[in-house]
Amino acid sequence: MMKLEIITPEQIIFSGEVSAVTLPGEAGLFTVLENHAPIISTLVSGKIMYRTAEKDNFLDIAGGFVDVNKNNLNLCVELSVNQ
Repeated sequence: MMKLEIITPEQIIFSGEVSAVTLPGEAGLFTVLENHAPIISTLVSGKIMYRTAEKDNFLDIAGGFVDVNKNNLNLCVELSVNQ
């Protein structure tokens, strides 16, 4: 399992354990699984999917960035106006 934290300038959206996260990067969608290599990437407008033990969760974003390191994912995002 990985630790995911999704934050905006205003609030913490999610903080918890996940098994997979799919993100909209500038070069297209990419998925982060356990033991992924360290990466920092910008995110573009699109949909984030994160899988908890209970279900798949979705969040529309306008952009942001992600930092992946040692099974910790930190997302700083701007929510889409559709939220």
